[in-house]
Amino acid sequence: MCGSHPRPIISPSVLASDFGQLSSEVQRMMDEGAEWVHMDVMDGHFVPNITMGPPVLASVYKTVPNVFMDCHMMVADPAAWVKPVAEAGGKSYTFHIEALTDPAKAHEVVELIHSTGMRAAVAISPDTPSSAITDALGNSVDMLLVMTVVPGKGGQKFIASCVPKVAELRTRFPKVDIQVDGGVGPGTVGCCAKAGSNVIVAGTALFGAENPKSVIQDFKDKIEEGRSSWGTEKALEGL
Repeated sequence: MCGSHPRPIISPSVLASDFGQLSSEVQRMMDEGAEWVHMDVMDGHFVPNITMGPPVLASVYKTVPNVFMDCHMMVADPAAWVKPVAEAGGKSYTFHIEALTDPAKAHEVVELIHSTGMRAAVAISPDTPSSAITDALGNSVDMLLVMTVVPGKGGQKFIASCVPKVAELRTRFPKVDIQVDGGVGPGTVGCCAKAGSNVIVAGTALFGAENPKSVIQDFKDKIEEGRSSWGTEKALEGL
């Protein structure tokens, strides 16, 4: 679990990288100041697209051994992938609550993830209310992910109506990392940070930036600026 003051963390999404130079792209983002690298794993079942799997993660980990791979598992059977991802070098494992036929079994998946030494996180898609994250579940994980686009592909437009879920979760879980993913860039990171997100996933805004280091620092500054609004009515002002 996180400490009393969740730190700013930037996790560039490799969906926006040059897959032909994946390891060097990952290293580039780390050199520019990113703490994590966001690896979107899609199985073609939970979402229609297929991206990468444990062999690709293992290849990245072999060539960039100090990488913190933030694995976003858009898969139909989250439990089945836990051990292979851990063995491939994954450090954080995020599964979707919607992927479980019985959401009450989320605790079993969390325990399985933790048994491998990885951080455990649970995600909610745009149509899923924040109430799907029970107090018991939210307090058992290391991170909560609020999707601000429909999971499954990059380049979508940011869905601002998802931001209140960030604020609601931050109020209930002040010590847990809260991540936002989807359409986040210089124009949208501020409202996410103000609502309570301390972990920012961004793709094109970072991999396509002329000066990624400056953008990463700006995102971190926005998180620090927004911290004073967490858990207050100010969290959603301007939306």
